[in-house]
Amino acid sequence: MNIESLMSDKAVLEEIGHRLNRHRVQQEFTQARLSKEAGLSKRTVERIEAGEPTQTSSLVRIMRVLGLLEALDAALPETGPRPMDLLKLRGKERQRASSKNNMDQAGDEWSWDDET
Repeated sequence: MNIESLMSDKAVLEEIGHRLNRHRVQQEFTQARLSKEAGLSKRTVERIEAGEPTQTSSLVRIMRVLGLLEALDAALPETGPRPMDLLKLRGKERQRASSKNNMDQAGDEWSWDDET
């Protein structure tokens, strides 16, 4: 089953729980072993696999143990600046660094070599 926007929250949680269960069984983890390695109670693993609401940190711990944490990167990709933001910034970006403070500390004014 695909997770779709028209699904209820309960249905999405149940599908996530089912998928985690399949990964756990495929990797030959018992719920007890998974809970121990994830630092969670066995009851928490049971609840997640049953599709009950849980803390995000519990889900992250389980995904880490099952080797699925990188899947979150694909599910929630980083966003960059929007194209309109890039257009607004055009021409306003710094082009070079200022050396004003360095001149003040040295006490000398800057000049071209040929101006002596």
